[in-house]
Order: sequence, then structure tokens, then C-alpha cells
Amino acid sequence: MKVVKNISEVKNIVNEWKQQGCTIGFVPTMGYLHEGHGSLVVKAMENSKVVVSIFVNPMQFGPTEDLDKYPRDLEKDSKYCKELGVDLIFNPEPGEMYPEGYCTSVDISGLSEELCGLSRPVHFKGVCTVVNKLLNIVNPDKAYFGEKDAQQLAIIRRMVKDLSMNVEIVGCPIIREKDGLAKSSRNTYLSSEERRAALALSKSIFAGKDMVKEGCREVDILLKKMKDIINEEPLARIDYLKAVDAMTMQQVDTIDRPVLIAMAVYIGKVRLIDNFSFIPG
Repeated sequence: MKVVKNISEVKNIVNEWKQQGCTIGFVPTMGYLHEGHGSLVVKAMENSKVVVSIFVNPMQFGPTEDLDKYPRDLEKDSKYCKELGVDLIFNPEPGEMYPEGYCTSVDISGLSEELCGLSRPVHFKGVCTVVNKLLNIVNPDKAYFGEKDAQQLAIIRRMVKDLSMNVEIVGCPIIREKDGLAKSSRNTYLSSEERRAALALSKSIFAGKDMVKEGCREVDILLKKMKDIINEEPLARIDYLKAVDAMTMQQVDTIDRPVLIAMAVYIGKVRLIDNFSFIPG
């Protein structure tokens, strides 16, 4: 397994693989890898070669967000990737991705203006820009993203479609801890008390799933029950909890189409997200 920091070297390696008839699976990450990332890598192993990018993208962080504090451990990540069978890690410096004079970005309207886009207005512009760059650099056949970041997944799928990009975007299920908490690099920020409090998110998600399975289609009733569960936890503060059309990210009143029920909740100062989707039968 190679760890490469230079764009041209990645392109040369991938071009050589393509000439050999290999298919390329790509998993873009910001590092500090956990089993959620690992599940994406395992899925990517359906291809001949697997590339993982590890890049904490400054463009998707707002001025008051946790860019400098975001956890990083390249040595641990490299060991994990090697154990999984990854062929190449792309770990560029910010100056490699955004050299002096860089002035181009990729933005998307509509889908980015709800949910996380309301409280993180620059986030998805940064995500679209870096993912576009990474897909151009790695030139994969398939790229793998977790469904925990459901809005991001929908936006990337839309971007790829709108820009006629020659890559298949594959969504992979949320991976949870044994007690239900969705795996996230930000879980490391939680104190032991906050870690226990964070279970309010998954408790709310599981209760919402049960209600929908049992026939509840009224969004206001569903969300009230889910919010009540979270609000029972003193350390929890809801950023948003909404039901939206799974394709457009616009809010719905009734579950009469594929719907995403998504939340962002602060546990202390740590902002966590979770969601579930439902497709009426």
C-alpha cells in the first residue's frame, strides 16, 4: 500500500491501473477512520483497486467550526487501511489541493439550503468542490459514501448527474456502536457523560422507525414524539429534526413518498447527526 501526497503521482498510478484493465473503487474521507469508513472500504473491494483519500478539507468548515481541532491520526489510519487491503492512500496537504491563486468552487442550490445547510451555509459548497476535485484526480469507476451523511449523499449524486460525471455513487448503510450511537469521528469529542447523553439521538431514531413501520404517516405526530425523546436529555439541544423529500430535501407534511427523517443535535458543544429513510410500500 502506498501513501501519496502529490496529485500527479496519484493520476499516474491510477492511469497505469486503468491500462491494466483494473476498476477503481474510491472512498473519500477526512481521516480518523472507524468501522463506518471500514464498511465503505469493504464495499469498495468489489473493484480491482481501492483508493482512500484522507484530507481534512478547510473549505467545508465555517470560521467558528472545528477545523483545527478535527481529530487526525495518519499513522493509525494507514495501519487500518493496510489491514483492510487498501491499495493507495491519497493524503494531500491543503496547499496541494488549493494552491496559491486557487479561485474555483462548485456550488449547488436547492438541496443545500435545508437541514445542515441552514446552520452551516458554506459547508456543502466546500464538500462539492473537494469531492469534484477528488473525483477528477482519482477518476474512479465507483465512489462510496455513508448514508449517515444523507444530505451530502443526495447532493453529491445530484452534482454527478448535473455535471455528467462518469462515476457511480454508491451509498452505504449507517454503522452503529453496539448501544446504537451512529459511528462518527466527532464521537471522540464527547465526555463519558456526554457519550451516554448522545444515545438520545439513536433512541429517537429507533422510536421514529417503529412509528412509521406501524403506519404513522403524519409528520407532525412523528417529529413531536422524536423531539420529546431528545428533549428528555438535559445535555441535548436540537439544531434541527425534520422530514424531507429524499430527492429534493424539501420539507413534507405527510409520508407519502420516499422520505428522509434527519436530525442534528448538540450534545454539549458537539454537533452530531443521524437519520433514517422510509419508502412507502
